[in-house]
Amino acid sequence: MPRKIADNERMISPMTTLQNNLLDRITFNPLQCGGRPCIRGMRIRVSDVLELLAAGVSQAQILEDFPDLEVDDIRASLQFAAQRSHIVRLAA
Repeated sequence: MPRKIADNERMISPMTTLQNNLLDRITFNPLQCGGRPCIRGMRIRVSDVLELLAAGVSQAQILEDFPDLEVDDIRASLQFAAQRSHIVRLAA
């Protein structure tokens, strides 16, 4: 019989682990790019990647234009944006 999970236990799915690993690629440095989120400490901002994707530039073209980027960097940018979209802002 499978063990019952206690209320205080948290199951971590492989997807959650993958998402956390992707987000490790996003870095913040107040002395670089105005403190905006960047990819792996490089001067490639998450917003740059997202804007290219929104403009219809393919992942293959982005990777060709930015040879230091990896496919997981693009995925990390998308995951970061998805997480940020869940932030609730209260009007003052």
